[in-house]
Amino acid sequence: MKPIISIIMGSTSDLPVMEKACKWLEQQEIPFEVNALSAHRTPAAVEAFAKGAKDRGIKVIIAAAGMAAALPGVIAASTPLPVIGVPIKGMLDGLDAMLSIIQMPPGIPVATVGVNGAQNAAILAAEMIALGNDEIAQKVEAWKASLGEKIEKANKELADIQDYKFKC
Repeated sequence: MKPIISIIMGSTSDLPVMEKACKWLEQQEIPFEVNALSAHRTPAAVEAFAKGAKDRGIKVIIAAAGMAAALPGVIAASTPLPVIGVPIKGMLDGLDAMLSIIQMPPGIPVATVGVNGAQNAAILAAEMIALGNDEIAQKVEAWKASLGEKIEKANKELADIQDYKFKC
């Protein structure tokens, strides 16, 4: 299937964090691609990627970066597509990356999730696409409904444990 979400990392060292986005998208059967491109080490490749993403059928870009975290903003400056930034925990517990991503100049927005929030980035990307895609909308709705079911099950298990302890 042709990818509609692109996950870009500043370095393959970000992969352990970004695997959560990949796994969620795989579970929902939403086609995506993954690349490592550096805003500082491969700026021409980043610009070419960003400028060509829409023509390749990409609908949303998730860009992860740590420290100076320029990648999401550089991509957003070169594409009309929505960009979601994922700050990667590093030097200052990810605060440096988060501040770099959220402090964008007017006209170059980057949606930002929490530090190491790769799964939330995938969910947000799917929600954006779901606005014009009923199939993905149904997948997102079903997954969100399952969250409540998990909590209800956990709460019942806690009640069972408490009942057992108090009866002993």
